[in-house]
Amino acid sequence: MDASSESMERLVESGFSGHMNALPQDTESTARPTAGNSTLRLLVLLAATVTTGLTAGVFFDWSNAVMPGLGDLDDRAFVTAFRALDRAIVGPLFIGVGFTGALLLTAVSAVLHRRPKPRPGAGPAAGAREPARTALRWIVAALVFLALAWVITVAVHEPLNQELRSFGELTTEADWAEARAALDEKLWTVWNTVRAVVTTLAFVCLARALALPHGPGPAPDPERSRPRRGD
Repeated sequence: MDASSESMERLVESGFSGHMNALPQDTESTARPTAGNSTLRLLVLLAATVTTGLTAGVFFDWSNAVMPGLGDLDDRAFVTAFRALDRAIVGPLFIGVGFTGALLLTAVSAVLHRRPKPRPGAGPAAGAREPARTALRWIVAALVFLALAWVITVAVHEPLNQELRSFGELTTEADWAEARAALDEKLWTVWNTVRAVVTTLAFVCLARALALPHGPGPAPDPERSRPRRGD
C-alpha cells in the first residue's frame, strides 16, 4: 500500500507540474503575432506611406509651380489651361489610387495595428505589442491629417473648381476675366498650400510608424518561463 501510495503521489505531482509548465507557454504562443500578420501590416503601412507622399508632392507642385506658372498667363490662357488640368487630375490614378488610396490605406493600417491589451502574466510576448501600439498612435495622427486634407478639398477647392466648370461658352474677354475671377486663384492656392502641409505631416507620421519594429518578436524561451521545482 505504501509503495502504491507513493507511486500515485508521484504521478499526480508530475501531471500537475507538467500542466503548470505548459500553461505559460500556451498563453505566450497565442499572444505572439504571427509572421504573416506582421508582413501584411508592414505592406499596408508601406503602401499608405508611399501614396501619402505622392499626394503631398502633387499638392506641393500645384502651390509652387502650377499656380504661379498659370498666374503669368492672360485670362483666356489661364482658364483654358486650368480647365484642362482639372479634367486630367480628376481621374482614377490620382483621385482613386493617390488621394483616396492614401486615406483608405491609412485607415486599414490603423485597423491592422490595433491589438488587444496584454493579459496580466502574459510573459515576454506581451512586450512585442508595444511597438504596434506606438505605431498605431502615429498612424492615427496621419489619418487625422489626411482627413483634414479631405475636408479642405470638399469645403474649398471643389466648390471653386465647380464655379469655373459651370461657365459655358466664353466668347468675350470679359467672359474669360469673369470665369478667372470666379475661381479666386489666391484663395485656391493658399488653401492648397495648407493641404500640402497637412499631407506632408501625414507622410512624416507614417514614415515614423514605418521605422518601428513590425516583426513578431523573439519566441519566448520555454526553459526560462518554466517554474522551478519548489517555487
